[in-house]
Amino acid sequence: MTTDLSDREKQILNLLIEQGTVTVVELSKQLSVSEVTIRSDLRNLEERGLLNRIHGGAVPSIHPNIIERQNLLVETKQRIAKAAADLVQDGDTIMIEAGTTTALIPRYLFGKRDIHIITNSILAFTAAKSNPSIKLTVTGGEFRNSTESFVGSVAEEALKYFNVRLAFVGTDGFSLQRGITTHLMEAGDIIKVMQNKAEQTVLVADSTKWEKMGTVSILPLQSADIIISDKNFPKTAKQELEETNIKLLLV
Repeated sequence: MTTDLSDREKQILNLLIEQGTVTVVELSKQLSVSEVTIRSDLRNLEERGLLNRIHGGAVPSIHPNIIERQNLLVETKQRIAKAAADLVQDGDTIMIEAGTTTALIPRYLFGKRDIHIITNSILAFTAAKSNPSIKLTVTGGEFRNSTESFVGSVAEEALKYFNVRLAFVGTDGFSLQRGITTHLMEAGDIIKVMQNKAEQTVLVADSTKWEKMGTVSILPLQSADIIISDKNFPKTAKQELEETNIKLLLV
């Protein structure tokens, strides 16, 4: 993830998004630092899985769309992810769906014991794998680099083997009228399976996604037991949700 990178490292990633490839010489000139410093930055970014080094430069290792989304509302997403992690109890089995906010949740599980995560998200896997108290199951399936996730029938069937207490899912837009929506139907199918296999479904979404509409409606909003968003959530929408059985947490 890009949440704890230096400003210069973020600049390097942004240049990768714009250009598709960068060279050490060009970066040294544009960022006014030595080539030694640039090589150190590239090495650090490669170790984080954010780029691949090539002779004299680097190319992206993940889809540019993900890098852009990771750089949006960073602190807000961190607060939402921490609040989500606070719901997890020792001994829990949970599901985490692909997304830049959901993928942050494992970072805040340190100190909890015997957690089992089932996920289709490479980003969530990357965030969780260094925690010895977490058991990880990754679904497999058809890989989509635009979301760094596995989808399709293999991924869906893998999820059906498990029963979990909590499923953490994201969305491209949500409202009472359209429910939980997405631009990718196959991602919606994953969310449906997770919701069906969980005791409680937790929707994590920043307030900018309220009343936005993805191409595909996945589930009614009432299918989420808990929604975690931020304090910029519209007051009128908060009042509307209070009339439903959905618990709204604003952080």
